[in-house]
Amino acid sequence: MIEMTLAEVATVTGGRLHRLTEAEAAATAVTAVEFDSRSVGPGGLFLALPGERADGHDFAAAAATRGATVLAGREVDAPAVVVPPAGARDAQTYLGAVDPDGHGAAVLTGLGRLARHVLGALPGLAVVGVTGSAGKTSTKDLLAAVLAPLGRTVAPPESFNNELGTPWTALRADAATRHLVLEFSARGIGHIAALCAVAPPRIGVVLNVGSAHLGEFGSRAGIAAAKGELVEALPPGGLPGDRGGVAVLNADDDAVAAMRDRTSARVVLFGRSADADVRAEQVVLEAGRASFRLVTPAGSAQVRLQLVGEHQVGNALAAAAVALELGGTPEQIAAALSAATPASRWRMEVTDRADGVTVVNDAYNANPEAMAAAISALSSLAGADRRAWAVLGPMAEIGDGAAQEHASTTRRARDTGVRRVVAVGAPDYGPDAEHVDDVDAALALLRAEIEPGDVVLVKASRSAGLERVAAGLLTTDGLVHR
Repeated sequence: MIEMTLAEVATVTGGRLHRLTEAEAAATAVTAVEFDSRSVGPGGLFLALPGERADGHDFAAAAATRGATVLAGREVDAPAVVVPPAGARDAQTYLGAVDPDGHGAAVLTGLGRLARHVLGALPGLAVVGVTGSAGKTSTKDLLAAVLAPLGRTVAPPESFNNELGTPWTALRADAATRHLVLEFSARGIGHIAALCAVAPPRIGVVLNVGSAHLGEFGSRAGIAAAKGELVEALPPGGLPGDRGGVAVLNADDDAVAAMRDRTSARVVLFGRSADADVRAEQVVLEAGRASFRLVTPAGSAQVRLQLVGEHQVGNALAAAAVALELGGTPEQIAAALSAATPASRWRMEVTDRADGVTVVNDAYNANPEAMAAAISALSSLAGADRRAWAVLGPMAEIGDGAAQEHASTTRRARDTGVRRVVAVGAPDYGPDAEHVDDVDAALALLRAEIEPGDVVLVKASRSAGLERVAAGLLTTDGLVHR
């Protein structure tokens, strides 16, 4: 973060000083923002946000004892900038029931204003936004890997992609930062547009339009409308090499490719299509990992991914297209892609037990498209000689077609050679799946029946907590992560 005074923070956020004189605020430096009072220190600005179990306002005094000041939505027992609740409607929607008085929403609104101000003071920074129904986090991680050799790059941890995560990540950029990579999520129309207003992107990547959150959006067209807000927010484009806006769109997804008509930015297409500007040729899948020829207007180079799953090819192409726009060469990009390893937990984490059982923890999220990709990767990892298990939980927020999609997933797994499908909890995966009540029952079944050489995929929406199944299958001894 670029250094500011607390007086400047108050001006930017529209807040008032509490337990501070103007002279004290002008003499107090702010060099970082944090939402955990245990993580702040001198120069820190603690964000007093409500949560399901505690309200950050109650920890303001603890933050102050560590040398921090506070950004609050109400008066607290510490020196603070208190932001008024006016204008906090979008943030209030995000916080919902945990913030009935709007105090936390006021803090998020102030945080967004602060992030926008800081980014405006960094004109040389390239802000890259990524959205899509699946693959956002993996692509964000690949972008961080391919851009890092080209200059200091800031990207969010895990899936920190909402009204808190976006400004918090943006504020980690400083004068030495060349690239800021942000992952934009949406729970409804207008959410991505609001995030773009906080952190305006110059390059926008749209990966795909699937059925994740179909229950909230109502149709695939509604999802496309929301995802397309990213390209609508881009500045006008120009010639390659200038600092105009660039929309990086998936040529293999019709709904995404059609977004070229919704932006004034220059459009770059990626994919396997012959029409793609950045494409993959000669794709070969071996033991779950893809290799391909990266073909670009600037030349070509060979890529061999360490990430598991053929779906990672599209994610890698999106990252390559962005890196080309920001000065990378095909050879540099191919080398970075080939060296990249999983950076966010519970996303195709592959671990070999000492007895030869392979556990694939992909339990962070699930929707029909992501399920299909994971099952394809499982089949490739297992090959013809190993027995494959799919341990599956619910796919949340996919609307009225949920029962059909769960059953279709089982059929897809059977068709690709998966020997055992274990459904955990409430979802009905159909008569060809074995249904167990909970994580403990799933673990009991697996421990009793898996054999050396088996490959076990664990996948579900995050709310199911199926990462506990993967953790229960693994011990600390004799494990090889790959």
